Amino acid sequence: MTRDAERAYVQRWIETGKMLEELHWRELSTLDAATALRASDDLIDAALLVPLPAARRHWSGLVELQDVLRARRS
Repeated sequence: MTRDAERAYVQRWIETGKMLEELHWRELSTLDAATALRASDDLIDAALLVPLPAARRHWSGLVELQDVLRARRS
């Protein structure tokens, strides 16, 4: 792939991402309260089906994440 083709590919990727985000927010804005609540319940139910590793039950990694984010600000 040429350098120009790579740039065009990345540009299309960026434009597609923007279009998808606009579509996402437009669709969310049209949801009525009952549908939104049902969708959020479905998402929570789906997340609860994913088993957590045993180590995750004792340590979330949040402290390490905060350290990384704090270091990036400095």
